[in-house]
Amino acid sequence: MLIASSIVAEADRFRDLPDGPRVLDHLESQFHSFGSSHFLATGLPLPGRAVEPLVLRANWGDLRTERLHEGSIDPNDAILNQAIACHRVFTASGEDEARLAEGSALARLAGPPGQMRLVVVPLQCFRPYQAVVIAAGRNLAVDTERVLAADIFAVEAFRRLFDLGVLSGERPGDLSARERRVVALSAAGKTANQIAADLDISRRTVHAHLQNASDKLKSRNKTQTVVEALRYGQIAVWPPLT
Repeated sequence: MLIASSIVAEADRFRDLPDGPRVLDHLESQFHSFGSSHFLATGLPLPGRAVEPLVLRANWGDLRTERLHEGSIDPNDAILNQAIACHRVFTASGEDEARLAEGSALARLAGPPGQMRLVVVPLQCFRPYQAVVIAAGRNLAVDTERVLAADIFAVEAFRRLFDLGVLSGERPGDLSARERRVVALSAAGKTANQIAADLDISRRTVHAHLQNASDKLKSRNKTQTVVEALRYGQIAVWPPLT
């Protein structure tokens, strides 16, 4: 059983680490102490983008940070897709892990389906940047205390990476600030005319921003553009727009 004070102490250590590699070393070591044999920390790509440029640390069977090449990780891997949709840690073991492995090469690379345990920590608190920390192992502990600790450690590690300037929060394919604003106003139910008046731009410019956002998010229409912008952290529904 973990003691709350030990979790706090290990989380506090991230604040004093001087560079990115040591932050990632400390994060990975915490997951290893829980029984993981595989570890991946990466930003999550926008639609149509590769994962590899966003990978921070990969020690996952045949995948290693220093040997990754584009296409090594499927951006549509089931674990990554679920991480984009989730706002809390999730775990999988036994039959759940076997089902997840049907759509996840990452799960299959970790070991025989149904024999591994997974802990997945989505990081949605640094929007528009999104990331995930994934650990797997036959003996990985997935009890409540360790799952909570995994979430705390991942958040503190990424916060330190931002403080150190290792991460800028930008990803290839991100919407521009004006594109986000136009899509957010559209999500709030405003028409193109209303958005044009609010932003003091032409209606044509509004449509151009919406089209650019749609192209970046691989969307077919305005509704899907709004949905994908929410899903990929480009806009938020709170606080309400005025």
